Amino acid sequence: MAMQSIWSGTISFSLVAIPVQLVRAVEPGRVSFRLLHTKDYSPLSRRMFCPREEKMVEPEDIIRGYEIGPDKYITVTDEELESVSPERSRTIEIVEFVDLTDIDSIYYDHPYYLVPSKGGQKAYQLLAEVMRRTNKAGLAKFVMGEREYLVAIKNIEGALTLITLHYSDEILPDDDILPGASPIETLETARVKKIIKEMTADFNPAEHANERRKSILTLLKKKAKKQPPITPPDIEDDEEGPIDLMAALETSMRKVKKKH
Repeated sequence: MAMQSIWSGTISFSLVAIPVQLVRAVEPGRVSFRLLHTKDYSPLSRRMFCPREEKMVEPEDIIRGYEIGPDKYITVTDEELESVSPERSRTIEIVEFVDLTDIDSIYYDHPYYLVPSKGGQKAYQLLAEVMRRTNKAGLAKFVMGEREYLVAIKNIEGALTLITLHYSDEILPDDDILPGASPIETLETARVKKIIKEMTADFNPAEHANERRKSILTLLKKKAKKQPPITPPDIEDDEEGPIDLMAALETSMRKVKKKH
C-alpha cells in the first residue's frame, strides 16, 4: 500500500535543506459505523438545529462563537480568524537539538513519517544516522493547514519521524493527582522491586492486540456470510445545496391536497 503524502517541503537547519514528504505513521484501529434510518436504511446526515426556533439552520446563517461565560459569547468571523492565522510554510525549521530523554512522553501527540524526496536521500540518511548516534531530537515549528505545530524530529530504526508535541500550557498540572509524601518502608521497596524484576520483558507491541476490534471484525465477517447486505435507496443530487426540509414537507403536503 503506497503511502500518501499529506505535506511536502524541506527540513531546514543551519545551511542544510532536505526535501521531504510527510506521511501518516499510524492508522486508528477503531471500527467505524454509519447511522442508518431503520425504515429504509438511508445513511443519516448531521444538520445544525436551533432548539429555540425548533428548525434547521442553513450554513450561511451559522457563525462561530467563543464562550466567555454561561450563555455569553464573543462572535468571530472567518476573516478575523484568517488575519491571525500563521502563514503557510514549506519548511520545517529545526531551531535546536535536544536529548531525547529531555522530552517527557506526556508531550507526545501524533507521530508521522518523514520520507526523503528526490535528491534528498543522502542528506536524509546522514541526518538520521547522526541523530541515532547522538541520541538527539530536533525541535522545530511548522505550519500545516491553518495551525502552527511544535514538533520533535527523531530517528526510529533509520527513518526520520516527526511527532507533534503539546505546548506546555496544554499540559494539566498534576498537583491534585500525586499523593502526599509518606515514609516508604525498605521492605516494601524491596518487594516491589522484586516483582518488577520478575515481570520485566522486552517490549514487543505485536503481542498486545486490540481484542475488542478483533472481536468486532470477527462478528462482522460472520454476519456478512449469513446476512445479505442492505442497499439504501438512491437519493437525487441537489445541485442547489442542502435540502430544505420544511420546503420539501410543504411540497409533499400540496401534492397530497391535490390528490384529494
